[in-house]
Amino acid sequence: MKIYFAPLEGITNHIFRNTFDGIYGHVDKYFSPFISPSEKCAMTPKERKDLAPENNTGINLVPQILTCRSDCFIKAAAELHEMGYSEINLNLGCPSGTVCAKGKGAGFLPETLALQRFLDDIYSYGESGGVKISIKTRLGYYNPDEFYDLLEIFNNFPVSELIVHPRIRSDFYKGEPRKEYFAYALEHSKNPLVYNGNIFTCKDYEELVNSFGSALDPVMLGRGLISDPSLADKLKGLETQTDFAKFKQLHDTVYHGYQDVMSPDINVLYKMRELWSYWQALFDGKERDIKKLLKAKKYAEYDEAVNRILQG
Repeated sequence: MKIYFAPLEGITNHIFRNTFDGIYGHVDKYFSPFISPSEKCAMTPKERKDLAPENNTGINLVPQILTCRSDCFIKAAAELHEMGYSEINLNLGCPSGTVCAKGKGAGFLPETLALQRFLDDIYSYGESGGVKISIKTRLGYYNPDEFYDLLEIFNNFPVSELIVHPRIRSDFYKGEPRKEYFAYALEHSKNPLVYNGNIFTCKDYEELVNSFGSALDPVMLGRGLISDPSLADKLKGLETQTDFAKFKQLHDTVYHGYQDVMSPDINVLYKMRELWSYWQALFDGKERDIKKLLKAKKYAEYDEAVNRILQG
């Protein structure tokens, strides 16, 4: 089976990707947090550094673009192609209010005529320039039935992979994914499909296999793979339980990696707090120490709490 690592803004940057891949691996494709190009700037210096090939050696990385303007997409895609990327992903799934208010991400989905013109432009560019373009989408903005028309639109284009997160914008990440719409996609999509949504355990995956069979390949994991970094190994039958020695190595390497490039203490600790908002699920009975960790403002306070958590 193939496993893809979903992009999580502020979390799955090159420091985390390299560390994860070196310690855990068994991920077939990583997707970068989105870049949002403008007329003046295809990507910021920070985004360019995160996507620089020398910062992603040995990783099968797909950059993701968030925009509703085809000229901005093409400008960014052309620069990424020059950097060596042969596949670009279009974000049609971000549910953020600020993103959707600008007609980007999931906010682009109701504008079907504009979306079709946009796709005409970017796939013309992709075919002429030898760039594959995949799409990560939700079912719709207001109603999941929007997906029927959206799938017809996507079927008109050579989408390298259609990654379906079976929720609508207002669902955000709550509730159960609307699996019946993915089943519809399996029957009607002319493009290769990838399932994304709520795979946190092997049991979650097995239930999906019971519904979709061997068609459930590849799958994209995001929050589930952050919450349990061993999950890809478990799904591939390489481990049966979480390896806490490997987890400590992941934690320490990411932590020190941020210390090397960021200051003061609090900025690094903000990054680590984001990760611990997911990791805390692994440590039942350590709620008190995790609470102290999340409030830490200096390395010494943080280190003390982490040592208590990881030493058992």
